[in-house]
Amino acid sequence: MGKSVIFTQLSGIYAFSSNYPGTTVDFVRSHVELQGELFEIVDAPGTYSLEGTAEAEKIAARLVEDADIVVNVVDAGNLERNLYLTFELMEKEKPMVVALNMWDEARKQGIEIDLEKLEKILGVPVVPVVATTGEGIRDLLAALSKARVSHPVSSDHARRWEDIGKVITEVQKFSYRRLTWRDALQRITILPGIGFVFGLFALGGIFFAVRFIGEGLIEYVLDPLFQGYYLPLLERLSVLLSRYPLWHEVFLGKLIDGHIDFERSLGILSTAVYVSFGAVLPYVLAFYLILGILEDIGYLPRLAVFLDGFLHRLGLHGYSVVPMLLGLGCNVPGLMATRVLEDKKERFIVATLITVAIPCSAQQALIFGVLAPYGITPILVVYGTLLVVMIFLALLLKYLVPGFRSPLVCEIPPYRLPLPKAVFSKLWIRLRGFLRDALPVVFLGVFVVNLLSLSDAFSYLTRIISPWVAHALGLPQEALLVIALGILRKYLAMGLLLPLGLSVKQLVIASIVLSLFFPCVASFVVFLREFGWRRLFVAISIMLSFAFLVGSLLNLLL
Repeated sequence: MGKSVIFTQLSGIYAFSSNYPGTTVDFVRSHVELQGELFEIVDAPGTYSLEGTAEAEKIAARLVEDADIVVNVVDAGNLERNLYLTFELMEKEKPMVVALNMWDEARKQGIEIDLEKLEKILGVPVVPVVATTGEGIRDLLAALSKARVSHPVSSDHARRWEDIGKVITEVQKFSYRRLTWRDALQRITILPGIGFVFGLFALGGIFFAVRFIGEGLIEYVLDPLFQGYYLPLLERLSVLLSRYPLWHEVFLGKLIDGHIDFERSLGILSTAVYVSFGAVLPYVLAFYLILGILEDIGYLPRLAVFLDGFLHRLGLHGYSVVPMLLGLGCNVPGLMATRVLEDKKERFIVATLITVAIPCSAQQALIFGVLAPYGITPILVVYGTLLVVMIFLALLLKYLVPGFRSPLVCEIPPYRLPLPKAVFSKLWIRLRGFLRDALPVVFLGVFVVNLLSLSDAFSYLTRIISPWVAHALGLPQEALLVIALGILRKYLAMGLLLPLGLSVKQLVIASIVLSLFFPCVASFVVFLREFGWRRLFVAISIMLSFAFLVGSLLNLLL
């Protein structure tokens, strides 16, 4: 644990890191100069063994084969378990340096490690570091020039564990220490009963925190800015463009009761800008902030532990919750995070659940924004339905998709207070990526819808959409065309539902159908790359079938 933080400290290039294993599912490259020599350093996916079956572990094993020097990052508080990988690396006869990370946590746990003896036994430099504070990083950098091939080791599996036991006996000692409140909290949050209650409160807290922060930013910061400063500018521009109706429609949209309406005018400078910055960004910011704090505290693995029993009944294991939570931010990193799962069956099921039933933070932002004026009940109906669909679909795929279910083997990290710099660095990078990807798509989508509405193409397209589909879902045909735009970005389509004047029932059905519908382009490409055409076709068939069936059923029940 902590190798991505060490990579950041060495290279100065930020690599996503969290207080739990499995964050890195691909590799990142950078360069560092040492004594006039240029080194290329690679942040590889984490693994406990070079013989792992998960995709991320296979990537790590391939990178080791190509490496000139290996920096083996070892958790000082879990030396025995981590030394198995160290011995595997020693067998590769690669020049190596061992970084004993979380040195501060080991000392707090009363663990004493004889560094000189450990270095002598392994035959490679051993450097204690605290990645989060940078302690020992300079020593680690200097040790790269001293990296050397270790002593020969046995390749026999049983003999290797015997050798590890001897090493631990010689170099590691424990001293008594008093238990602290943090120790008690770490234990009770993985107990079946208390841990479950704690998890429910945590999930509820996340839900209401995101809503509280998002709504607060909209009501007290962004809406006053848009209404007080941005709207007067658009009104002046509207006067200037009044002689040019076409350009007025494109940039400012239609006037609603003689005024520019940010939600319904459908102009690039009105609706597109407001949807991106005034409606979506506040909730996205709130979710990424809360997610970053949870990642660095170290609670997510505990959530995986107490959910393991329930998820196993669905054909998954507890660590599946990590890709799912990442999918709540954006489906793309959620899909890529399935690489930490060992079995292809499990990876496919989790990836399908993410694309079908887990709306990204931007789409959730608009679900809140669109339905919040009607109270909490419509929002609960949307999320409750998606949860039921997720459970039913997981059970269905459990029996239809061949493969085995792996047991949960998950490292439980200690709780740590998140460093504000790390939390806000991740927040900024995620927001920057969101804006870079989102703004062009939102502007393009609003522009396309505007052109369609100005021409006969809009009415033509709505006529060719089968009327019985619209009737079965209880939606106007225009809403189906907007939902189809979810292929670009689902939150774009969600925002374009506002000008259609739908009822609460129709907004709920449209939100659910859009969530279950065809994945956005980015998710489509990643799913194809990770699983291939055949499984992508199966997943899309499931999505379209569930979107129609669930939408039709809701239209009958609501």
